[in-house]
Amino acid sequence: MNVAVIGSGTMGNGIAHVFAQHGFAVALIDINQPALDRGVATITKNLDRQVTKATLSEEDKAGTLGRIRTFTSVAAGVADAELVVEAATENVDLKLQIFRELDQHAPAGAILASNTSSISITKIAAVTKRPAQVIGMHFMNPVPVMKLVEVIRGYATSDEVTARVMDLSRRLGKTPTEVNDYPGFVANRILMPMINEAIISLFEGVAGVAEIDTVMKLGMAHPMGPLQLADFIGLDVCLAILRVLHEGLGNPKYAPCPLLVNMVMAGRLGVKSGEGFYQYTAGSKDLVVAPRFAK
Repeated sequence: MNVAVIGSGTMGNGIAHVFAQHGFAVALIDINQPALDRGVATITKNLDRQVTKATLSEEDKAGTLGRIRTFTSVAAGVADAELVVEAATENVDLKLQIFRELDQHAPAGAILASNTSSISITKIAAVTKRPAQVIGMHFMNPVPVMKLVEVIRGYATSDEVTARVMDLSRRLGKTPTEVNDYPGFVANRILMPMINEAIISLFEGVAGVAEIDTVMKLGMAHPMGPLQLADFIGLDVCLAILRVLHEGLGNPKYAPCPLLVNMVMAGRLGVKSGEGFYQYTAGSKDLVVAPRFAK
């Protein structure tokens, strides 16, 4: 089966990695070759990590990389695709533009999937002439490690397409979970209010960054605290999802904390910018509270 992945960033290269590792021919598509080169370099590094841990052989690594081709043209990249997975930035206008283009260039029988974490699949499907073939495949980060795929049915998504995507997810060694198309789906409808409440607790002076995360790690057995997780996801992504929830559900409980809004405006986006609630230094694994929040 031929798979095309739109976007070679964190999620896109992870999705391409997993499909290629499981025997699928993958066309990885991005706007320029340097972005694609960075994506393939990340895939190579992650495959090397698997080889070091003896969970993958050198032969399998070479086979995985050999199944990935790169394209800077959407039309060329999706020409023979049976499944396209869009993994672009969480921006509704960008995604609608991409799906209009995919509808024009992908084969008539191709399934068009979005890795969106919150944007309506029904809205995305409505700009195509094949809404029955549009679906959500929400992978979790890091894709090669996390087992869940949230499979989102749009209003018009067919039973056949849903069943095929559920089966494909299982073939990737994932656990697919079918959900309906409402703002935030399940994962982010529950996760983002928790992250937002943690930020509000910091904003109101209830406790500090490390203290809030320690309570959630040790008291609730979370692998990382909500503020560290927000940094990992990207504060801009968290803000975008909260705004989708707030607008889509009309409930003030989803309104993003003013501190989150200000941090995003200031470019403090978490790991990707080097600073969020914590400060990140290349090559260091130490968790250091950002100077602004240090006591």
